[in-house]
Formats: sequence, structure tokens, C-alpha cells
Amino acid sequence: MTRIALGIEYDGAEYSGWQRQAHARSVQAALEGAISAVACHPVEVAAAGRTDAGVHALGQVVHFDTAAKRPDRAWLRGVNSHLPADIGVRWVAHPGAGFDARRSGLARRYQYLLQDTPLRPVLARQRVGWTWQSMDVAAMAAAAAPLIGEHDFSSFRAAGCQAPHAVRRLLRLDVYRQGGVVVFDVEANAFLHHMVRNLVGSLMQVGSGERSSDWLAEVLAARDRRRAGVTAPAAGLYLLGVRYPPGFGLPDRPPAGAFACVPGQG
Repeated sequence: MTRIALGIEYDGAEYSGWQRQAHARSVQAALEGAISAVACHPVEVAAAGRTDAGVHALGQVVHFDTAAKRPDRAWLRGVNSHLPADIGVRWVAHPGAGFDARRSGLARRYQYLLQDTPLRPVLARQRVGWTWQSMDVAAMAAAAAPLIGEHDFSSFRAAGCQAPHAVRRLLRLDVYRQGGVVVFDVEANAFLHHMVRNLVGSLMQVGSGERSSDWLAEVLAARDRRRAGVTAPAAGLYLLGVRYPPGFGLPDRPPAGAFACVPGQG
């Protein structure tokens, strides 16, 4: 059996999320069906992270084991030919049997895109979050700074989160404007369920002027989900990439300036 890794891009708008489900469309089921068609045997894939319904990915990473001998172009073009238009394989790699798409990851990076305009988006409605209130980016960036480092992020985990503990190391939480949207660029060694969307929802309260810039540090210290803001909508969230040890030979993670573009934005 050979272990193969794939880089996957998908538009999650029409899916119930990454994980395979019996009575709903999932990205995992579509991908497994396409790979199985090329391998000529049933294939199960493991992913770096399970994105929720409506969440997108530019850099999802998966692995699978197969006895089939195929050239890389078959895993790339062949699998793509069996996939719907909103899912695509972007690269193929051979990291060895010791690689695990989830457990081998050193860090994961997400971006959340927020359009803060008086009128709601139309063409980009499934690509961005939206608020009619103009956001103060400088205030949000100041509020985000104390969260960098290793902390207990209990205040920003979903009620149903099954992680055994809430300690995570946040490596990046940048807030800036680009291409007409507010970008929340977040990287951590691992994430709790809804952690990014809960961070964004809380930062939006700072951006709107409802809360001061020092409020988020107080929420973090409280370790109480009830103290934080609402969960931002799924449409604006993108899994941008996963960082692995260089020994696996996978393509580099997205560079610092990488940006998840949306229709009508540069």
C-alpha cells in the first residue's frame, strides 16, 4: 500500500461540511468517490481538518492509502474529472507511510473575509461574512494582540466542542483591509470547534465600537463562552493552508501575503 497526499480546494457553500454524512452532501464523500473511481477500489481519506457546512478551503490536505499504481497525472487530472466543479485537486505528493494529514500538521491557517457595507452582498453572499456597520480595523487589531501565544481559549469554543482541553497556541491574528473586505488572518497549532468564527464575532463587537479594545483580553481570561460575541457566519471562512515538517516534501504553505479572493474583489 502506498500513502498519497493531495491538496484540495473547494467551495463549501453547497455542502453539509467536510465530513461524510448519510443523508447530506459532503466534500469527503465526493472526493472519496472520485479517488475510488481512479484507484478502482474503495478509498477512504483522512483530512487535516473537518470544516463546517458552508466553509471553504484553498489548502485542505488529505491522505489515503492505495495498492493502485497510477502516475501523478492520473491522481490529479483523473480525480478532477470525477469531481464536481466546486471541488478540485491542486497537487499530489508522496510523503511516506509516516505521514498523517491531521496528526502531522504543525499549524493551520484560516482567513475570514468580512464585507462591511451598508448593502448586503449579492454575488459574494456565499463567499463573505457581512455587516452593515463599518469596522474599525485598528481597534480590532489592537484587541487581537493580547491573544497571541498559548492560552486557554474556552471562551471561544463551541458548546459542543469535543476537544479534551482548550489550550491552543495562537501564532497569528492579523486584521487588515484588502480588496474591499476586512481580512482576519488566523494561524494556530490547532483550533477548537468554531474558534475562528467566535474570535471574529467578538472582534466585530470591538470594530463596531460596542466594546473597547481591551475587552477581548477580559473575555479570554474569563474562560466562559457566554462572555464572548456571537459566532460569525460560515460563508466568510476559508482554510488557507496547513504547515507540515519539511521532511514530508509537501508544497509550501501559503505565503504571508496570501489572500482568499471573492467575486468582485482584487
